[in-house]
Amino acid sequence: MPESSSPASTAPDPTTSSAESTTAASKSPTTPAEAAAPKRSRRGRPGYDRETLINKATEVFVSRGYDGTSMDTVARELGITKSAIYHHVKSKEELLHLAISRGIRALDSAVETESLRENVTALERLQLAVRASVVILIEYHHSVTLLLRVRGNSPLEREALEARRNIDAKVRALVEAAIAEGGLRSDFTPGLITRLLFGMVNSITEWYRPSYPVDPDTIAEAVTTMAFQGLEA
Repeated sequence: MPESSSPASTAPDPTTSSAESTTAASKSPTTPAEAAAPKRSRRGRPGYDRETLINKATEVFVSRGYDGTSMDTVARELGITKSAIYHHVKSKEELLHLAISRGIRALDSAVETESLRENVTALERLQLAVRASVVILIEYHHSVTLLLRVRGNSPLEREALEARRNIDAKVRALVEAAIAEGGLRSDFTPGLITRLLFGMVNSITEWYRPSYPVDPDTIAEAVTTMAFQGLEA
């Protein structure tokens, strides 16, 4: 028969210190209610995320002019602190680079894609490149507007100008191919045709606003039709 416990064996040991009792309590298992309770997440840095910051800063640069806009101005316009901006970028120049790059990449990619399209004529590739450029310009309106306004006042701006020239060169190559195939008239030089085409496309930055009551595809169709067929009914 097992030995019964005596009352003395179950009574608390009077020699146990209060500190030891506290330690033992702290090691007690978590209750189901405590385990199920949601944990508080740490609050993130106040302000904008990186992409929103770039978008908003681009709008400020366009409305006020890059050279005349300080980081203090950007912070004030966005309603955040400069430290919140510097959490994402190191300088105003880096912010300009990020703002312009998205428009450059999108335009270059669109023109490159249409230039390499197979089983269509050079004229059709040119028309598709113009159409795609209009859609990109509208989608990246502020970025492309900023790109078109740089004047080469810094290494970054000169790099952006070179990127613009590379895009123009791709379009000019399409124009030359279309002339060679007989798809375009040959009494105008490829350089002139390229300038006229993109003069029309780039002018959209001066008047287009998101509230404009015509959708981007319709605008792209209108530009392409006017450029290659004229306005005669």
